[in-house]
Amino acid sequence: MATLPMVMELVDKGVITMETTLSELLPQYKQTDKADLTLRRMLTHTARLKSWIPYYVATMDSLTNKPKTKWYNSTYSDDFPYKVASQMFLKRAYKDSIYRFIRESELRDTQEYKYSDLPYYLLMKYLEQYYGASLDRLVEQHFYESLGAYSMTYNPLDKFDKDVIVPTEQDNYFRMQKIHGYVHDQGAAMLGGVSGHAGVFSTANDVAKMMQLFLNGGSYGGQQYLSPTVINDFNTCYYCDQNVRRGVGFDKPQLEESGPTCGCVSMSSFGHSGFTGTFTWADPQQEIVYVFMSNRTYPSSDNTKMVDTNLRSNIQEAIYQAIIDQ
Repeated sequence: MATLPMVMELVDKGVITMETTLSELLPQYKQTDKADLTLRRMLTHTARLKSWIPYYVATMDSLTNKPKTKWYNSTYSDDFPYKVASQMFLKRAYKDSIYRFIRESELRDTQEYKYSDLPYYLLMKYLEQYYGASLDRLVEQHFYESLGAYSMTYNPLDKFDKDVIVPTEQDNYFRMQKIHGYVHDQGAAMLGGVSGHAGVFSTANDVAKMMQLFLNGGSYGGQQYLSPTVINDFNTCYYCDQNVRRGVGFDKPQLEESGPTCGCVSMSSFGHSGFTGTFTWADPQQEIVYVFMSNRTYPSSDNTKMVDTNLRSNIQEAIYQAIIDQ
């Protein structure tokens, strides 16, 4: 909904390609083991990167299990600018630590598929350096505003009342409060709620607008945002022969029995799920956009009922069955 269309736009313009390496995007990676990772490998999750890093752990007091006052303040200041939650601001210097953790993280031994959110941190850094603006503002200017996706935003409390936002989690391990109107992901929260891999809030209708843009070959409301060619390039399963179902950024239907969909969608279809209980899928063959929104992490992210019952894919199957039965 944010980083991927911004990246697609630059590929469309010829600024970067699928084979652009991380060291070309971010020169500070030239002397690292990640220098030659390509955009294609990173966004198909076959670049050997760790799945995620719990950055917040190093900011916690191991004895009291509470955030260290060295790193957090209850009020905003130039030295504590990143709002992590209500009355909780992270020290400016820690942002460099987050990117240092990524730079120094070990690569896995094999290129087999493993979902990683690290490429999206890096791509946000690249996008913000390239344009000289923050990702939240960029994606609003390039997509959301003209799409009429007015509910789609980072840091929704800046625009909306809390009573129209669903709560996210009762956090008793990091922020020690009810997370309501703030991003669930700890790393994104530590960047002030705006990150390449998490932080976007929206209504289902506005998610559907972005998915319809993809489904329409890059156009929406009479405006051409992306070319059909670039959408097809990103919606391609490049490593299906290696049992990797992923497109570039997009998730794709499972190659075997279990996977993200009902198994009844076309192979040209694409979408993605979210940790907090979101799911969206578009099928060019049937011209269907399916959006499922929930806050399954409230009150606790230990709740796995939705995954255990295959609720999202069962609803998807019911939609397809209804069409077949017509």
